[in-house]
Amino acid sequence: MTFFAAINTTGIEPEAGAPAPDRIISGQPTFRTWNAEETAEGLCAGIWEATPGKWRIVYDEWEFCHILSGLSVITEDDGQARTVKPGDSFVLKPGFKGTWEVLETTRKEYVIHLRPQAS
Repeated sequence: MTFFAAINTTGIEPEAGAPAPDRIISGQPTFRTWNAEETAEGLCAGIWEATPGKWRIVYDEWEFCHILSGLSVITEDDGQARTVKPGDSFVLKPGFKGTWEVLETTRKEYVIHLRPQAS
C-alpha cells in the first residue's frame, strides 16, 4: 500500500455533468470531473472542468480549489465578486451561497471534505 497519491487523470474516464436546470442563470455550462482520490471519510480530490455559463452554487461541503486554466467569476450573495484565473487558490466553505460564472472554460484541481450526514 502506498501513502502517496498523485493527482493524475491519465486513464481516468471523466464523469460528465451540468448544473441542475433550475440553477442555470445563463448559457449551457457542462462539467467534466476526474475523481483521482476518494476516501470513506468523505474526502475527494481530482480535476474539474466547466464550460462557459453562469449558475447558482450552494456549498454544504468544504472545498480547496486551485485554478489551472480559464477565467471565472465567483460572486457571493452579498454581491462580493472575485475573478479567479490560473494560479489562484482559494477555499469555499460550508454555507457559501452565490453564483459561479465561467467566462473561459475553467479547469481546477480540488480537494473536498464532505460534511458528515446527521444520522
